[in-house]
Amino acid sequence: MQPMRESLHAMPSGPAAAAPDGMHARLRMEHPDFALDIDLRLPGRGVTGVFGRSGSGKTTLLRGVAGLAPARGQLCVNGEVWLDTARRVSVPTHKRALGYVFQEASLFPHLSVRDNLLYGYRRIPPRQRRVELAQAASLLGVERLLERMPAGLSGGERQRVGIARALLASPRLLLMDEPLAALDTGSKQEILPYLERLHEELDIPVLYVSHAQEEIARLADHLVLMEAGRAIASGPIADMLSRLDLPAAMAGDGSVVIEGWAGEHDPRYGLLTVRLANSEAFLRAVHGPVPAGQRLRLAVQARDVSLALNRHEDGSILNLLPVRVDEIAATENPAHVLVRLDADGTALLARITRYSADRLALAPGRRAWAQVKAVSLLA
Repeated sequence: MQPMRESLHAMPSGPAAAAPDGMHARLRMEHPDFALDIDLRLPGRGVTGVFGRSGSGKTTLLRGVAGLAPARGQLCVNGEVWLDTARRVSVPTHKRALGYVFQEASLFPHLSVRDNLLYGYRRIPPRQRRVELAQAASLLGVERLLERMPAGLSGGERQRVGIARALLASPRLLLMDEPLAALDTGSKQEILPYLERLHEELDIPVLYVSHAQEEIARLADHLVLMEAGRAIASGPIADMLSRLDLPAAMAGDGSVVIEGWAGEHDPRYGLLTVRLANSEAFLRAVHGPVPAGQRLRLAVQARDVSLALNRHEDGSILNLLPVRVDEIAATENPAHVLVRLDADGTALLARITRYSADRLALAPGRRAWAQVKAVSLLA
Protein backbone atom coordinates (compact mmCIF):
# COMPACT_ATOMS: atom_id res chain seq x y z
CA MET A 1 0.00 0.00 0.00
CA GLN A 2 1.34 3.42 -0.89
CA PRO A 3 1.50 6.17 1.74
CA MET A 4 -1.49 8.50 1.79
CA ARG A 5 -0.75 11.56 -0.31
CA GLU A 6 -4.21 12.98 -1.04
CA SER A 7 -5.34 15.99 0.96
CA LEU A 8 -7.95 15.40 3.64
CA HIS A 9 -10.62 17.40 1.82
CA ALA A 10 -10.66 14.66 -0.85
CA MET A 11 -11.60 11.92 1.60
CA PRO A 12 -15.13 10.48 1.74
CA SER A 13 -17.15 12.42 4.27
CA GLY A 14 -19.73 9.88 5.37
CA PRO A 15 -19.65 6.71 7.46
CA ALA A 16 -20.69 4.69 4.42
CA ALA A 17 -17.09 5.03 3.24
CA ALA A 18 -16.04 2.42 5.81
CA ALA A 19 -17.05 -1.22 5.68
CA PRO A 20 -19.43 -2.26 8.48
CA ASP A 21 -17.13 -5.16 9.35
CA GLY A 22 -13.65 -3.80 9.78
CA MET A 23 -11.78 -0.68 10.73
CA HIS A 24 -11.18 2.34 8.54
CA ALA A 25 -8.74 4.87 9.96
CA ARG A 26 -7.86 7.90 7.88
CA LEU A 27 -6.15 10.21 10.32
CA ARG A 28 -3.87 13.19 10.31
CA MET A 29 -2.17 14.44 13.46
CA GLU A 30 0.33 17.27 13.47
CA HIS A 31 2.99 18.07 16.05
CA PRO A 32 5.83 20.61 15.86
CA ASP A 33 8.38 18.01 14.78
CA PHE A 34 6.21 15.10 13.61
CA ALA A 35 3.09 14.39 11.55
CA LEU A 36 1.00 11.24 11.32
CA ASP A 37 -0.75 10.78 7.98
CA ILE A 38 -2.33 7.38 7.45
CA ASP A 39 -5.14 5.73 5.51
CA LEU A 40 -5.79 2.16 6.65
CA ARG A 41 -8.52 -0.41 6.13
CA LEU A 42 -8.01 -3.23 8.59
CA PRO A 43 -9.77 -6.52 9.38
CA GLY A 44 -12.60 -6.46 11.90
CA ARG A 45 -11.29 -9.63 13.56
CA GLY A 46 -7.98 -11.01 14.74
CA VAL A 47 -4.73 -9.25 15.63
CA THR A 48 -3.29 -6.46 13.52
CA GLY A 49 0.37 -5.91 14.35
CA VAL A 50 1.71 -2.37 14.05
CA PHE A 51 5.45 -2.59 13.50
CA GLY A 52 8.18 -0.03 13.02
CA ARG A 53 11.21 1.59 14.55
CA SER A 54 11.05 3.98 17.49
CA GLY A 55 9.59 7.28 16.36
CA SER A 56 7.75 5.82 13.37
CA GLY A 57 4.33 6.77 14.77
CA LYS A 58 3.05 3.50 16.24
CA THR A 59 1.97 4.89 19.61
CA THR A 60 0.72 8.11 18.00
CA LEU A 61 -1.57 5.99 15.81
CA LEU A 62 -3.01 4.20 18.84
CA ARG A 63 -3.52 7.48 20.70
CA GLY A 64 -5.36 8.88 17.71
CA VAL A 65 -7.62 5.82 17.52
CA ALA A 66 -8.29 6.08 21.26
CA GLY A 67 -9.09 9.79 21.06
CA LEU A 68 -6.26 10.62 23.46
CA ALA A 69 -4.69 13.04 21.00
CA PRO A 70 -6.43 15.45 18.60
CA ALA A 71 -6.77 14.08 15.09
CA ARG A 72 -8.49 15.10 11.87
CA GLY A 73 -10.08 12.69 9.45
CA GLN A 74 -12.30 9.69 9.80
CA LEU A 75 -12.40 6.64 12.03
CA CYS A 76 -14.95 3.84 11.83
CA VAL A 77 -14.73 0.62 13.85
CA ASN A 78 -17.00 -2.25 12.78
CA GLY A 79 -19.72 0.12 11.66
CA GLU A 80 -19.41 2.64 14.53
CA VAL A 81 -18.21 6.11 13.56
CA TRP A 82 -15.87 7.46 16.25
CA LEU A 83 -14.48 10.38 14.26
CA ASP A 84 -15.57 12.31 11.18
CA THR A 85 -14.29 15.86 11.27
CA ALA A 86 -16.09 16.76 8.05
CA ARG A 87 -19.36 16.09 9.88
CA ARG A 88 -18.10 17.42 13.22
CA VAL A 89 -18.33 13.99 14.82
CA SER A 90 -15.78 13.21 17.55
CA VAL A 91 -16.70 10.60 20.14
CA PRO A 92 -14.76 11.27 23.39
CA THR A 93 -12.39 8.59 24.65
CA HIS A 94 -14.59 7.47 27.54
CA LYS A 95 -17.44 6.77 25.13
CA ARG A 96 -15.36 4.76 22.65
CA ALA A 97 -15.84 1.05 23.29
CA LEU A 98 -12.15 0.24 23.55
CA GLY A 99 -9.65 -1.25 25.95
CA TYR A 100 -6.11 0.09 26.21
CA VAL A 101 -3.13 -1.88 27.52
CA PHE A 102 0.07 0.08 28.11
CA GLN A 103 3.65 -1.03 28.80
CA GLU A 104 2.93 -0.73 32.53
CA ALA A 105 -0.23 -2.23 33.96
CA SER A 106 -0.80 0.80 36.28
CA LEU A 107 -3.04 -1.12 38.67
CA PHE A 108 -4.66 0.69 41.56
CA PRO A 109 -2.27 -0.17 44.43
CA HIS A 110 -4.95 0.11 47.16
CA LEU A 111 -7.32 -2.34 45.45
CA SER A 112 -7.11 -6.12 45.28
CA VAL A 113 -6.78 -7.83 41.93
CA ARG A 114 -10.49 -8.61 42.01
CA ASP A 115 -11.43 -4.98 42.65
CA ASN A 116 -9.01 -3.80 39.97
CA LEU A 117 -10.75 -6.09 37.49
CA LEU A 118 -14.20 -4.96 38.58
CA TYR A 119 -13.37 -1.26 38.35
CA GLY A 120 -14.13 -0.97 34.65
CA TYR A 121 -16.59 -3.86 34.56
CA ARG A 122 -19.02 -2.12 36.92
CA ARG A 123 -19.15 0.93 34.66
CA ILE A 124 -20.52 -1.13 31.74
CA PRO A 125 -24.32 -1.50 31.65
CA PRO A 126 -25.23 -5.19 32.18
CA ARG A 127 -26.75 -5.52 28.70
CA GLN A 128 -23.54 -4.28 27.08
CA ARG A 129 -21.17 -6.63 28.91
CA ARG A 130 -19.45 -8.97 26.48
CA VAL A 131 -16.87 -10.47 28.86
CA GLU A 132 -17.50 -11.71 32.40
CA LEU A 133 -15.07 -11.71 35.32
CA ALA A 134 -14.68 -15.51 35.43
CA GLN A 135 -14.00 -15.63 31.68
CA ALA A 136 -11.36 -12.89 31.74
CA ALA A 137 -9.67 -14.35 34.81
CA SER A 138 -9.52 -17.78 33.18
CA LEU A 139 -8.24 -16.49 29.83
CA LEU A 140 -5.36 -14.65 31.53
CA GLY A 141 -4.74 -17.27 34.22
CA VAL A 142 -5.29 -14.91 37.17
CA GLU A 143 -7.96 -16.86 39.07
CA ARG A 144 -5.58 -17.58 41.95
CA LEU A 145 -4.51 -13.95 42.17
CA LEU A 146 -7.93 -12.38 42.77
CA GLU A 147 -7.48 -11.72 46.49
CA ARG A 148 -3.88 -10.52 46.25
CA MET A 149 -2.66 -6.93 46.17
CA PRO A 150 -0.71 -5.52 43.20
CA ALA A 151 2.45 -5.01 45.27
CA GLY A 152 2.75 -8.79 45.67
CA LEU A 153 2.57 -9.59 41.94
CA SER A 154 5.38 -10.20 39.49
CA GLY A 155 5.69 -8.02 36.39
CA GLY A 156 4.11 -10.68 34.19
CA GLU A 157 1.24 -11.19 36.65
CA ARG A 158 0.54 -7.45 36.82
CA GLN A 159 0.43 -7.22 33.04
CA ARG A 160 -1.94 -10.18 32.79
CA VAL A 161 -4.23 -8.49 35.32
CA GLY A 162 -4.02 -5.27 33.29
CA ILE A 163 -5.06 -7.10 30.12
CA ALA A 164 -7.93 -8.82 31.93
CA ARG A 165 -9.08 -5.42 33.25
CA ALA A 166 -9.09 -4.04 29.70
CA LEU A 167 -11.17 -6.99 28.50
CA LEU A 168 -13.73 -6.45 31.26
CA ALA A 169 -14.50 -3.05 29.75
CA SER A 170 -16.19 -5.14 27.00
CA PRO A 171 -14.31 -3.35 24.19
CA ARG A 172 -15.15 -3.47 20.51
CA LEU A 173 -11.46 -2.82 19.91
CA LEU A 174 -8.44 -3.67 22.07
CA LEU A 175 -5.34 -1.47 21.80
CA MET A 176 -2.05 -2.92 23.08
CA ASP A 177 0.97 -0.61 23.15
CA GLU A 178 4.21 -2.58 23.62
CA PRO A 179 2.59 -4.71 26.36
CA LEU A 180 5.71 -6.87 26.81
CA ALA A 181 8.38 -4.18 26.46
CA ALA A 182 8.85 -3.69 30.21
CA LEU A 183 9.10 -7.41 30.98
CA ASP A 184 12.17 -9.62 31.20
CA THR A 185 12.59 -12.56 28.84
CA GLY A 186 11.10 -15.07 31.29
CA SER A 187 8.00 -12.96 31.89
CA LYS A 188 7.53 -12.44 28.15
CA GLN A 189 7.60 -16.19 27.52
CA GLU A 190 5.12 -16.62 30.38
CA ILE A 191 2.59 -14.16 28.99
CA LEU A 192 2.76 -14.95 25.25
CA PRO A 193 0.63 -18.13 25.51
CA TYR A 194 -2.11 -16.09 27.21
CA LEU A 195 -2.06 -13.56 24.38
CA GLU A 196 -2.38 -16.44 21.92
CA ARG A 197 -5.44 -17.66 23.83
CA LEU A 198 -7.05 -14.24 23.48
CA HIS A 199 -6.44 -14.45 19.75
CA GLU A 200 -8.02 -17.88 19.52
CA GLU A 201 -10.98 -17.51 21.90
CA LEU A 202 -12.17 -13.89 21.74
CA ASP A 203 -13.83 -12.18 18.80
CA ILE A 204 -12.35 -8.75 19.60
CA PRO A 205 -10.11 -7.04 17.04
CA VAL A 206 -6.71 -6.06 18.43
CA LEU A 207 -4.22 -3.39 17.36
CA TYR A 208 -0.91 -4.66 18.74
CA VAL A 209 2.05 -2.26 18.68
CA SER A 210 5.55 -3.68 18.97
CA HIS A 211 9.08 -3.20 17.67
CA ALA A 212 9.81 -6.90 18.35
CA GLN A 213 9.33 -8.86 15.15
CA GLU A 214 9.16 -12.16 17.06
CA GLU A 215 6.04 -11.00 18.91
CA ILE A 216 4.40 -9.75 15.73
CA ALA A 217 5.18 -12.97 13.85
CA ARG A 218 3.79 -15.08 16.66
CA LEU A 219 0.57 -13.17 17.33
CA ALA A 220 -0.54 -11.11 14.33
CA ASP A 221 -2.75 -12.04 11.37
CA HIS A 222 -2.32 -8.70 9.63
CA LEU A 223 0.66 -6.35 9.63
CA VAL A 224 0.96 -2.59 9.28
CA LEU A 225 4.47 -1.29 8.71
CA MET A 226 5.04 2.26 9.94
CA GLU A 227 7.78 4.66 8.91
CA ALA A 228 8.03 8.42 9.55
CA GLY A 229 4.36 8.77 10.46
CA ARG A 230 3.04 6.85 7.47
CA ALA A 231 1.79 3.33 6.88
CA ILE A 232 4.12 2.29 4.08
CA ALA A 233 2.56 -1.18 3.71
CA SER A 234 -0.34 -3.20 5.08
CA GLY A 235 -1.41 -6.78 4.45
CA PRO A 236 -1.61 -10.39 5.68
CA ILE A 237 1.31 -11.25 7.95
CA ALA A 238 2.71 -14.09 5.83
CA ASP A 239 2.83 -11.93 2.70
CA MET A 240 4.31 -8.92 4.45
CA LEU A 241 7.14 -10.65 6.28
CA SER A 242 8.39 -12.40 3.14
CA ARG A 243 8.59 -9.23 1.02
CA LEU A 244 12.19 -8.24 0.36
CA ASP A 245 11.29 -4.65 -0.44
CA LEU A 246 10.15 -3.92 3.11
CA PRO A 247 12.28 -3.06 6.15
CA ALA A 248 10.45 -5.79 8.10
CA ALA A 249 12.04 -8.46 5.93
CA MET A 250 15.39 -6.73 5.75
CA ALA A 251 15.81 -6.46 9.53
CA GLY A 252 18.51 -8.55 11.18
CA ASP A 253 15.92 -10.71 12.91
CA GLY A 254 13.73 -11.09 9.81
CA SER A 255 11.39 -14.05 9.85
CA VAL A 256 8.42 -15.54 8.03
CA VAL A 257 5.24 -17.10 9.35
CA ILE A 258 4.30 -20.62 8.28
CA GLU A 259 0.90 -22.20 8.83
CA GLY A 260 0.61 -25.93 9.31
CA TRP A 261 -1.07 -28.79 11.13
CA ALA A 262 0.22 -30.86 14.02
CA GLY A 263 1.25 -34.42 13.24
CA GLU A 264 3.07 -37.03 15.29
CA HIS A 265 4.91 -36.17 18.48
CA ASP A 266 8.09 -38.01 19.45
CA PRO A 267 8.21 -37.97 23.28
CA ARG A 268 11.71 -39.44 23.38
CA TYR A 269 13.23 -36.47 21.55
CA GLY A 270 10.56 -33.84 22.24
CA LEU A 271 9.92 -33.24 18.53
CA LEU A 272 6.63 -32.37 16.89
CA THR A 273 5.98 -32.93 13.18
CA VAL A 274 4.16 -30.02 11.51
CA ARG A 275 2.79 -30.58 8.01
CA LEU A 276 2.81 -27.45 5.87
CA ALA A 277 -0.38 -26.07 4.36
CA ASN A 278 -1.23 -27.30 0.86
CA SER A 279 1.90 -29.43 0.72
CA GLU A 280 3.30 -32.85 1.51
CA ALA A 281 6.33 -31.18 3.10
CA PHE A 282 6.74 -31.05 6.87
CA LEU A 283 8.97 -29.56 9.53
CA ARG A 284 10.01 -30.94 12.90
CA ALA A 285 10.08 -28.50 15.80
CA VAL A 286 11.07 -28.79 19.44
CA HIS A 287 7.62 -28.71 21.00
CA GLY A 288 5.38 -30.49 23.47
CA PRO A 289 2.54 -32.80 22.40
CA VAL A 290 -0.32 -31.21 20.48
CA PRO A 291 -3.55 -32.91 19.33
CA ALA A 292 -3.10 -34.25 15.81
CA GLY A 293 -4.64 -31.97 13.21
CA GLN A 294 -4.49 -28.84 15.35
CA ARG A 295 -3.57 -25.76 13.37
CA LEU A 296 -0.20 -24.29 14.30
CA ARG A 297 1.91 -21.32 13.36
CA LEU A 298 5.69 -21.43 13.08
CA ALA A 299 7.98 -18.42 12.86
CA VAL A 300 11.14 -19.26 10.92
CA GLN A 301 13.95 -16.75 11.26
CA ALA A 302 15.98 -15.96 8.16
CA ARG A 303 19.27 -16.34 10.00
CA ASP A 304 18.35 -19.95 10.89
CA VAL A 305 17.90 -21.08 7.28
CA SER A 306 20.93 -22.26 5.29
CA LEU A 307 21.05 -23.44 1.69
CA ALA A 308 22.66 -26.33 -0.18
CA LEU A 309 22.45 -27.50 -3.78
CA ASN A 310 22.11 -31.16 -2.77
CA ARG A 311 20.25 -32.95 -0.01
CA HIS A 312 22.55 -33.80 2.91
CA GLU A 313 21.33 -36.46 5.37
CA ASP A 314 24.56 -36.70 7.35
CA GLY A 315 24.26 -33.41 9.27
CA SER A 316 22.65 -32.30 12.50
CA ILE A 317 19.99 -30.16 10.80
CA LEU A 318 16.71 -32.09 10.80
CA ASN A 319 14.59 -30.08 8.39
CA LEU A 320 15.44 -30.30 4.69
CA LEU A 321 13.01 -28.73 2.25
CA PRO A 322 13.26 -28.62 -1.56
CA VAL A 323 12.96 -24.96 -2.60
CA ARG A 324 13.17 -22.68 -5.59
CA VAL A 325 14.96 -19.34 -5.38
CA ASP A 326 12.47 -16.53 -6.03
CA GLU A 327 14.48 -13.40 -5.37
CA ILE A 328 17.78 -12.19 -3.94
CA ALA A 329 18.24 -8.79 -2.31
CA ALA A 330 21.07 -6.89 -0.68
CA THR A 331 20.84 -6.09 3.03
CA GLU A 332 22.08 -3.32 5.27
CA ASN A 333 25.20 -5.46 5.76
CA PRO A 334 27.11 -5.55 2.44
CA ALA A 335 28.49 -9.00 3.29
CA HIS A 336 24.98 -10.52 3.50
CA VAL A 337 22.11 -11.14 1.11
CA LEU A 338 18.51 -12.11 1.78
CA VAL A 339 17.09 -14.90 -0.36
CA ARG A 340 13.36 -15.42 -0.81
CA LEU A 341 12.48 -19.08 -1.36
CA ASP A 342 9.41 -20.98 -2.47
CA ALA A 343 8.94 -24.30 -0.65
CA ASP A 344 6.02 -25.78 -2.59
CA GLY A 345 3.91 -22.67 -2.06
CA THR A 346 5.30 -21.72 1.35
CA ALA A 347 7.58 -18.67 1.48
CA LEU A 348 10.89 -18.84 3.34
CA LEU A 349 13.71 -16.35 3.84
CA ALA A 350 17.39 -17.20 4.19
CA ARG A 351 20.04 -14.72 5.29
CA ILE A 352 23.38 -15.94 3.97
CA THR A 353 26.71 -14.38 3.02
CA ARG A 354 27.08 -12.84 -0.40
CA TYR A 355 30.10 -15.14 -0.84
CA SER A 356 27.90 -18.22 -0.34
CA ALA A 357 25.30 -16.92 -2.76
CA ASP A 358 27.99 -16.49 -5.44
CA ARG A 359 29.65 -19.83 -4.65
CA LEU A 360 26.32 -21.64 -5.05
CA ALA A 361 25.51 -19.55 -8.15
CA LEU A 362 22.11 -18.71 -6.70
CA ALA A 363 19.70 -16.94 -9.02
CA PRO A 364 15.92 -16.75 -9.45
CA GLY A 365 14.62 -20.14 -10.57
CA ARG A 366 17.57 -22.10 -9.14
CA ARG A 367 16.61 -25.27 -7.26
CA ALA A 368 18.16 -25.88 -3.86
CA TRP A 369 17.59 -27.38 -0.42
CA ALA A 370 16.69 -25.24 2.59
CA GLN A 371 18.08 -26.47 5.89
CA VAL A 372 16.17 -25.32 8.98
CA LYS A 373 17.21 -26.11 12.52
CA ALA A 374 14.45 -27.72 14.60
CA VAL A 375 15.61 -25.81 17.69
CA SER A 376 15.16 -22.48 15.89
CA LEU A 377 11.46 -22.81 15.10
CA LEU A 378 9.20 -20.64 17.24
CA ALA A 379 5.76 -22.19 17.59
